[in-house]
Amino acid sequence: MTRTIDTFEHLRNDIDVLAELYQIASEEERPELDEERERVGAELDSLYREALFFEAHDDRAAILTITPGAGGTESSDWAGMLLRMYRRFAERQGFTVEILDLTANSEAPNGIDYAQLIIRGERAYGMLRSERGVHRLVRVSPFDSQNRRHTSFASVAVLPEIDDDIDIEIDPNDVRVDVFRSSGPGGQSVNTTDSAVRLVYRGGTPEEIVVTCQDGKSQIKNREKAMMVLRSRLWEREERRRLQEQQKARGQQKAIEWGSQIRSYVLDKRYVKDHRTGVMRYDPDDILDGNIGDLIWAGLEWRASLRETTAGA
Repeated sequence: MTRTIDTFEHLRNDIDVLAELYQIASEEERPELDEERERVGAELDSLYREALFFEAHDDRAAILTITPGAGGTESSDWAGMLLRMYRRFAERQGFTVEILDLTANSEAPNGIDYAQLIIRGERAYGMLRSERGVHRLVRVSPFDSQNRRHTSFASVAVLPEIDDDIDIEIDPNDVRVDVFRSSGPGGQSVNTTDSAVRLVYRGGTPEEIVVTCQDGKSQIKNREKAMMVLRSRLWEREERRRLQEQQKARGQQKAIEWGSQIRSYVLDKRYVKDHRTGVMRYDPDDILDGNIGDLIWAGLEWRASLRETTAGA
């Protein structure tokens, strides 16, 4: 962690120096400097973004879990829209997506009751960690015969992929393994053989951790993937405990930003607002098609500023 903080501070110092040089160069109204100004500006932007990746596992794959809130068909449809948004974002970035678990909703054609996927690519977790939280949809519901306005919620959880190179102790006696037939639609999403695996972990606390994988036709591979997700969940639990202890020691009252509402998508009024950063956009269709890069970068900037505020407390 110390190395990560030192690297972060070093990059911030580089950015400050470049910003000062860029300001000086910008004040020189000489056309021959235009190309150099453009080069320095691009380098400054690259260094600035580099500084936003300061967490220990930013280089790892991201495990996304999407869960609809209360609201039945409407919320399930909204969760399905978010699943498509993140898959389209991954496609735009050149990332790969692997569906681990998917439960379709029987009433909404594209709706889901649960989805868990792994997104792999350069700094996938680093890019997506700022998407963690509750996403709010406001629209005239296509499922309402009276064309009323509905508000729906869905939560997005984001974890780094924690594999065997990080020591997470799991006592086999604390894990129950169930094998069952996939309940999903089959096809390209999940299989329909008796190879789906559910792990139920009871260890350390009264809280159970349940992980399901029904992606492939191999029970062994599904179990391996489920164990990987379980390690990530245990890492998250430990990280949450560590942050709570840090805040308690500092006497901070601010809630840890793990599950707060982060963004509203108001489709009938044609705007999307990020509640953390204040960023507003008026092209919700483009956003829901995966064009969320600026929202993600703004979220990373917000998390970096939150970190600096917390560190200085």
